[in-house]
Amino acid sequence: MTRPAPSGTKRPRSARAKGPTPRGTSPKAAARSGGPAPKARAAGRFTPKATKAPKAEAPPPVSSGRYTPPIPRNKRSSPPWVPVLMLSLLILGALVIVLDYLGILPFGTSSWYLLVGLVLVALGFGVATQYR
Repeated sequence: MTRPAPSGTKRPRSARAKGPTPRGTSPKAAARSGGPAPKARAAGRFTPKATKAPKAEAPPPVSSGRYTPPIPRNKRSSPPWVPVLMLSLLILGALVIVLDYLGILPFGTSSWYLLVGLVLVALGFGVATQYR
């Protein structure tokens, strides 16, 4: 029975695995491992270039009476009540949360006041998405 070699020592050259080397190894590495040198790869394309198809012109758009052109960006604006409502909801929600924290609201501190304050702030953010 043979004992395996200690992990720090090299096996003799004859005990190493021989055979084809993995693709992409250098000839020097192949010579060291005892296997054949990798074949030289052919240069250039393996498949022919694709030919471009002639461009076909798009047919002109068919006009119907239903098309509405988009509003230009410089003319888009929100009504004056949108920023007022947005700021009112945000400030009122923050105020309810702070007053609940301080215990100034009637019926003492309650998680319902916190919920009302967070809903008001969320509504303020929802209105903020409509501001242009």
